[in-house]
Amino acid sequence: MEYTISKLAKIAGISSRTLRYYDEINLLKPSRINSSGYRIYGQNEIDRLQQILFFRELEVDLETIIQIMNEPDFDQMTALLHHHNKLVQKRARLDKLIETIDKTIAHQKGESVMSNEEKFEAFKENLITENEQKYGEEIRAKYGNKTVDESNAKLRGMSKEDYEAMELLGNEIFELLPKALATGDPSSDLAQLLAAKHKEWLTYSWSSYTKEAHKGLAEMYVADERFKANYDKTVEGGTEFLRDAILVYVDKQ
Repeated sequence: MEYTISKLAKIAGISSRTLRYYDEINLLKPSRINSSGYRIYGQNEIDRLQQILFFRELEVDLETIIQIMNEPDFDQMTALLHHHNKLVQKRARLDKLIETIDKTIAHQKGESVMSNEEKFEAFKENLITENEQKYGEEIRAKYGNKTVDESNAKLRGMSKEDYEAMELLGNEIFELLPKALATGDPSSDLAQLLAAKHKEWLTYSWSSYTKEAHKGLAEMYVADERFKANYDKTVEGGTEFLRDAILVYVDKQ
């Protein structure tokens, strides 16, 4: 069965403009152009669009989707199994958050008692799951399963006060990064304060701290585009500067 661009947009729940853009960036080409100049999509294109929308639901950026799906060895079944696993994990995180909300509502109504630790369990589990999904493979390959499992256990056992302190410290790092970068000097006082805060932030979840591990993580920030994007979204060049500041800091310790 074939569809015009408007019909495919309607059944997919997206705009014709989006489909035109996917064509322009070589993500989803129509099977043919008819005599009237309309884009026509066949079954292969429909299946490919479904894959694209699965990736988008999992918040994968378009550039990455293009790289993945335009690979000669891209396998649809493998991708579907990957989507299934990721969506099941996402559902589990949402179920945990819904459970926490329900408990909080009951607590506020006086129907049950909810400890402060319970109020933060879902958020900690969500953080662990997100980290595993985004970086788990690389981190486990670099530091080993034992180290990562111990780190996750420490995060799960974190008190309400420590969790809030860790979150606050993480925000302080992002706020300080552009100011430190403006000095242009990784050894400046601001840059070294940034590196010190980064170490302090790590110690909340790391089971043990070593200079070598801190250096290795800083290098990974630059080498891995996903890590890099996390800091560069605050200020361009921020990841490399943070890495350089950490290397200076560690060598001084």
